Amino acid sequence: MLNITQPTLSGQVKELEERYGTKLFVRHGRRIELTDIGKSAFSITRLMFRYEEEVEHLLQSARALTSGELRVAADAPYIATPLLAQFQRLYPGIQISIQYGNSEQLMSWLESRRCDIAFLPNIPQGDERLYSIPLMPDRLVVFVSRDHDWADRRSVSMEELVAQRIILREKGSRTRSIFEEAVRQAGQVLDDVMEISGREGVREAVAAGFGIGIVAESEFLSDSRLRALRVSNAELVYAEYVACLQAMRSLRVNDAFLEMISSVHKDPA
Repeated sequence: MLNITQPTLSGQVKELEERYGTKLFVRHGRRIELTDIGKSAFSITRLMFRYEEEVEHLLQSARALTSGELRVAADAPYIATPLLAQFQRLYPGIQISIQYGNSEQLMSWLESRRCDIAFLPNIPQGDERLYSIPLMPDRLVVFVSRDHDWADRRSVSMEELVAQRIILREKGSRTRSIFEEAVRQAGQVLDDVMEISGREGVREAVAAGFGIGIVAESEFLSDSRLRALRVSNAELVYAEYVACLQAMRSLRVNDAFLEMISSVHKDPA
């Protein structure tokens, strides 16, 4: 990557250690490890390179939006994909990349600048590091297999629900955290939970009759094996946001995307 030989690199490391009278690496035969001060120096230099990339990104984005990159993170494709497709039509020269994860991962990627924009549910209010735009509110629904006793019903109560086996995604999932908070607010307790990583895994487990799943209403895809029901006596409405770091908001590509989002999802008030 550096276009230099290994002996040259070793010599540079040795010179650096001698200049400051400290050890950056501990050598164990052919294996090397960073010392504590080496780890601290590594953390600082990573920040230096990150800021260098931001300056490059800023200068590139100052030009007309005929080129550039937009890195997006989302917890599901259903809301993000149509908006990204619209942005691509407006700015065909922008390269778009997208990665998916749960809510905790999205916040981590945003904070570490692994993404420029994130689609997040219920972002921390009062977090001055973030700039966000609310999208249309969504609602959680439960879904059961077509052979379940509730398959012909339109709704169930929270009391009925917690008496069943609930299939939830891994901790850090926005669906799980919103549902668990609603259960607490209803004064109920989940006694029988089956945890499965990933939305598709939950869907297949419910279709096989393992239990009852939870999903955002907008993300419930038509499937002849499944039936969706609302919870009649619990507040399961939540807001989805498009967010970026305040420090990254002024980048030309980010600003153009946020401007498009604002025009599409205007505050009804």
